[in-house]
Amino acid sequence: MKLHTFPGAPNPLRVDLLIAEKGIDIETLKVDLMTKEQLTPDFMAKNPACDVPVLELDDGTWVSQVPAILLYLERKFPNPPLYGTSPEVAAVVMMWEHLMAQNGMGAVNEVLRNTSKGMIGRALTGPHGYEQIPALAERGRLRIRHFFTDLNARLSSNAYVAGDFFSAADITAWASVNFGRWVKELPGEEHQALLAWYQKLEQRPAFQQVLAANKK
Repeated sequence: MKLHTFPGAPNPLRVDLLIAEKGIDIETLKVDLMTKEQLTPDFMAKNPACDVPVLELDDGTWVSQVPAILLYLERKFPNPPLYGTSPEVAAVVMMWEHLMAQNGMGAVNEVLRNTSKGMIGRALTGPHGYEQIPALAERGRLRIRHFFTDLNARLSSNAYVAGDFFSAADITAWASVNFGRWVKELPGEEHQALLAWYQKLEQRPAFQQVLAANKK
């Protein structure tokens, strides 16, 4: 397998953290987003979504979209289980992982893509160009703050996002909170449960490994 990625970007971070938690050894190839390599004909022919990360399987299949990559790696490398060990628990983890991506990652992305000068004409990922809409950035900031409040409430009564166990939902939630730094939106003193959880995950060996690698 090969992982086509851009180290340090928010969606690649989700996959990197799961890989590190499972101790998987995967060859990585950098896709240079700064030079828009993801929009070249060669890359688009393999991944029409024009995004990263993309997992290239041994049979030549290219799998894009983080949830699909995470699920494949969970099935391929089931230990340690990051989606639980039963269909019921897996469904709960997938539900929360999706909500974290939608309400966290999506909200920050809404701000970034509608304010960044480097994304003028590229307000949405994919093969088509879209203009920025300032009002969406304003809505995105409100969504981020609601995300922090809602996540804090969840973590006030649960040790982890999906319940009493660490899962893929925590990875996406943590990456979403971390992504907020890109638009200067961070949890505040009123989010004590969220901050404690964030710091707890940050001390996990896998997280330390990935964060150290991204600083190089």
